[in-house]
Amino acid sequence: MFSLIKTKTYIGILTLLLGVFSVHAQDSETPSGYEITPYFGYMFGPEIGDGNGGDIDISDDAHLGLAFSWRDSPNGQGQILINYVSHDFDNPSDGGKEDLNVLYTHFNGVAEFRDGNYVTTFSIGLGGAYIDTDYESEIFPSATLAVGTRYEFTPFFAMFTEIRGYATYTDEDDETFCRDDVCIAEFDDAIYYDTSISVGLAFAF
Repeated sequence: MFSLIKTKTYIGILTLLLGVFSVHAQDSETPSGYEITPYFGYMFGPEIGDGNGGDIDISDDAHLGLAFSWRDSPNGQGQILINYVSHDFDNPSDGGKEDLNVLYTHFNGVAEFRDGNYVTTFSIGLGGAYIDTDYESEIFPSATLAVGTRYEFTPFFAMFTEIRGYATYTDEDDETFCRDDVCIAEFDDAIYYDTSISVGLAFAF
């Protein structure tokens, strides 16, 4: 229930932002080179370790994000990308559900390959991942890579789809899943991976 309320709140905020920027865009003849893009989709979680050589599956969940972009060249953009997902997993000790929330923030470069109104995009970025569990919260360095397509209906409005991967450098000895020297899980490797499929609307202004 709480996750549903959060999702509805995010969608409401994004809808309000879209209305504001749409009104602004109608007052202009050509966009200034800035763009805001709300998006949503599905994120596929990896596995983590249980501390005894076994694996724990992370749930696949809906995610929400927001991108702010600016025109860097005729065929390229700079971009700040924010993405949030709330995963969960089963506690190997008692079978209860544990939260694994991740907030990604990245600075990206986006290359565009145009064919009329259709655009193929390639994006790479660096930033951080804020990982929050029921036990600890940590910030880790992170990188992201994506390919996508977009269709520009007007100079002010486009729809896009994207496949994106996130690679976060974690410390295998960290205590993200620990309390009072008792750990219910651990990162299996030095790299934590998330993969997402997204769709969104881009509004230029």
